[in-house]
Amino acid sequence: MIFEPDHGAGVDEPDACIAVEPPCWRQTALVEAVQAGGGRVVECSEATALVWADPQAPELLNGHLHDQIDWVQLPYAGVEPFIHMLDRERLWTCGKGVYSRPVAEHILALILAAFHNLGPYSASTTWTGPVGRNLHGSRVLILGGGGITEELLALLAPFHTDNVVLRRVPTPLDGAALVGTLDDLQVELPEADVVVVALAATPETVGVIGADELNLMGLHSWLVNLARGVHVDTDALVAALRSGSIGGACLDVTEPEPLPDGHPLWTFDNCIITPHVGNTPLAGLDLLVERVAENTRRYAAGEELLGPIDLDLGY
Repeated sequence: MIFEPDHGAGVDEPDACIAVEPPCWRQTALVEAVQAGGGRVVECSEATALVWADPQAPELLNGHLHDQIDWVQLPYAGVEPFIHMLDRERLWTCGKGVYSRPVAEHILALILAAFHNLGPYSASTTWTGPVGRNLHGSRVLILGGGGITEELLALLAPFHTDNVVLRRVPTPLDGAALVGTLDDLQVELPEADVVVVALAATPETVGVIGADELNLMGLHSWLVNLARGVHVDTDALVAALRSGSIGGACLDVTEPEPLPDGHPLWTFDNCIITPHVGNTPLAGLDLLVERVAENTRRYAAGEELLGPIDLDLGY
């Protein structure tokens, strides 16, 4: 969509009056990003747009909204904490696509760690025997077709993997030998050496990997989830790991999260867990700054903004 801000009649060049709230460690960098994009940083009461700086404080957002604000930029791609506040009176954008590169790198790192037995090796206190397999030539099934998947497909190219992507609309993707929809999931699962979950969290994708799906995966197939913990039935995954019916799991997200001390998932040698760090706040700040600067420039010029949230889809 093309966004046409109404900042007053008779103004040749739109004046992008943007507030950056609330105060937090990101605020200074985002203020500079707005200025780099040609915007004017003002108090929230004077603003026509709002850059929300703190993803950990969604409860404060409503108190900063008023009738003159026609654009809100949220910091992360995941908008679940804000979803009940979104309206059709203003344009909402998020970090969709901003963090695709670091998350895709983390996925590749986890796949390689899994295939080369790095989890058990790093935890061992004695010399052990050879374990491992090649990623080269493996079949990779990716659920979701957004920016993370696009970046991951590019990273997988040197490994000559056979890549299958299942997404909402089966539009072809560079690097994917086959693109289908989630209706094809049960057909594709038995053929996959690794199953990557990179889906947006919607009611339709909650529990997309459950007991039936895990039972369809092969004895040497690994599940890799860097999307949301709710995509995977945790109890079913524990049962699959305990029985050895799948090769293992790499989890950057869990349900519940944080994963409690003493949870069974911590006990499996073939379960690699990272604490939701596919994109760390510090690593992603420069990328968010780039997005805010570009969207500020576009906002002032009345151009299409990057990362618009589709209220019907919920992401």
